[in-house]
Amino acid sequence: MRIAVIGAGAVGCYYGAKLLRAGHDVTLVGRQIHVDAINARGLRFESAEFDGFIPAKAMTQIADLALPDLVLFAVKSGDTNSSATALKPVLKPNSIVLSLQNGVDNPERLRAILSQPVIAAAVYVASEMPGAGHVKHNGRGELIIGASPASDTLAKLLSDAGVPTTVASDIDAVQWSKLINNCAYNALSAVAGIAYGEMFKVQGVPDIVANAVVECMAVARACGVSLPADLLNKTLALAASMPLQQSSTSQDLARGKPSEIDFLNGFIVRKGLEHGVPTPTNHALQVMVKLVERSGSRRS
Repeated sequence: MRIAVIGAGAVGCYYGAKLLRAGHDVTLVGRQIHVDAINARGLRFESAEFDGFIPAKAMTQIADLALPDLVLFAVKSGDTNSSATALKPVLKPNSIVLSLQNGVDNPERLRAILSQPVIAAAVYVASEMPGAGHVKHNGRGELIIGASPASDTLAKLLSDAGVPTTVASDIDAVQWSKLINNCAYNALSAVAGIAYGEMFKVQGVPDIVANAVVECMAVARACGVSLPADLLNKTLALAASMPLQQSSTSQDLARGKPSEIDFLNGFIVRKGLEHGVPTPTNHALQVMVKLVERSGSRRS
């Protein structure tokens, strides 16, 4: 398949690398520093089973793409509308757009701009970009995608490329569960600049995480979303399962990039206000990250 990765950062490059190794025609669209490195020497993919350079095409402009069959849409939530608008002229009528983004409202925002099928996904991968054109896989990598006429075929394509992919009829609940994980971990990891395992050694952190999750679950119920009964326990256990992972928000702040905090904890705060659900912990976490962004530095 002809595949385009829009937003070729840690997530986009990981899945792009898996598809490239499976023999697909993949074009990566990302920042100039990564594009230059990839075009010069290939994409460096570092993982437990492979560490080397994969020949790949990369570009900085969405407008230069040539009619992809599949788009892995992995831009930051704040860039969704502008990137979708740029993507619209280069798609075929039957191109498939798979949203690999954080948050829960990006697929809806994409559908408001694009007429092509948009499939929501929940992404479970620990990856980072330690250097230009260099993606490092730290763990997991599975996808859960929403049901659609194309989803079974897409899931097989991804699974055959070494990306375990399942189709969920309740993708809204799955995405909300992932959002709650992000709300619980991202801000704390970002402000401290430390990984989940070290974070949980600090007295009081498990209580803050639990409070954030309880607020998120109350907001989800007010929005009509049914969540697993064991979500709190599973969220608390995440630190032990990914002890070396730093959140995407932490990686953003370390690089001086705008975070997605307004689409994570900030989204919960907005929805809480709409439905009369108090969200003081999520509000505090949102403000903490905004303060770090404002100062341009991070305590570590």
